[in-house]
Amino acid sequence: MTEVVSLMDIDDDDHKNDNNHSLKPINGKGKDVVVVEGQAIPWVEKYRPQSLADVAAHRDIVDTIDRLTSENRLPHLLLYGPPGTGKTSTILAVARKLYGVQYHNMILELNASDARGIDVVRQQIQDFASTQSFSFGAKASVKLVLLDEADAMTKDAQFALRRVIEKYTRNTRFSLICNHVNKIIPALQSRCTRFRFAPLDSFHVTERLKHVIEAEKLEVSETGLAALVRLSNGDMRKALNILQSTHMASQQITEESVYLCTGNPLPKDIEQISYWLLNDSFVESFKRISEMKMRKGLALVDIVREVTMFVFKIRMPSDVRVQLINDLADIEYGLSLGCNDKLQLGSLIASFTRARSALVAAAK
Repeated sequence: MTEVVSLMDIDDDDHKNDNNHSLKPINGKGKDVVVVEGQAIPWVEKYRPQSLADVAAHRDIVDTIDRLTSENRLPHLLLYGPPGTGKTSTILAVARKLYGVQYHNMILELNASDARGIDVVRQQIQDFASTQSFSFGAKASVKLVLLDEADAMTKDAQFALRRVIEKYTRNTRFSLICNHVNKIIPALQSRCTRFRFAPLDSFHVTERLKHVIEAEKLEVSETGLAALVRLSNGDMRKALNILQSTHMASQQITEESVYLCTGNPLPKDIEQISYWLLNDSFVESFKRISEMKMRKGLALVDIVREVTMFVFKIRMPSDVRVQLINDLADIEYGLSLGCNDKLQLGSLIASFTRARSALVAAAK
């Protein structure tokens, strides 16, 4: 006989499960971070800025948006730049400032995981923008539509959105976030105030990492912290993810543990490979680099990128450097297309062999 489960039973089970997890506030840098005990929260979300004052960098942009928000003169926004630079965090902090605890009711947030064709613009976005909002405060007279990864929208959807933005400007503000601004049609760009979020500099990444390290009571060496900053390349999200994954793999975070966790070649390994490329014969270099790749599990594309940075540091004639960098770029492009690793490694060694011959000829 089939057992009938009522909706009331399901609700009771949900309430029982909710009681098992207590909410625990953690005092952060000018904010309260709510953590559910018994659940592992990614540090990217746990330490996401909750207010405009907490945003790590881009103070000129943040202060401008903060002033426009305070004066109730917020325009349509287009925030663009590389990932992990604070675009989404900034606009969410603006929403919290405008609407307080009710901000979930006042914003429509769509990202790359949502279907955002022309039908979504004509139905979901237009329905949200056309309805009159209830004011939860003096500054909450307009609603906010947040379109994350807007460069993934189809051209038809962007053209449809152009008219929606004009029609509902009175009670709705649109905020477009993207990585590549050239994929946004000019008609949309002209309707928004544009702000470019550049990659974070080393100082701001270091300060934010130190705040997380102190809050989590981690053991991080100076070289380990420098490795985190170097591998992040100005991406705060990437830096926090590397820090958390390295902490899960090793109690003490050092330079070696960071590189081993991410699979990147160590600086000393790159120096050794560069020495072989510049001094050993073709056969010997091929044998030694192949053996190191196999033993340490290194990817050739990572070796090529790091060796390229090493080439910029060593002294050589400009024409030799230009030709070598051009060859390395071709090898990296070939690897991105899935070419054979052994052939590309041979091409790498051959490029350095030609560069050595050019250096000898220049010396004579």
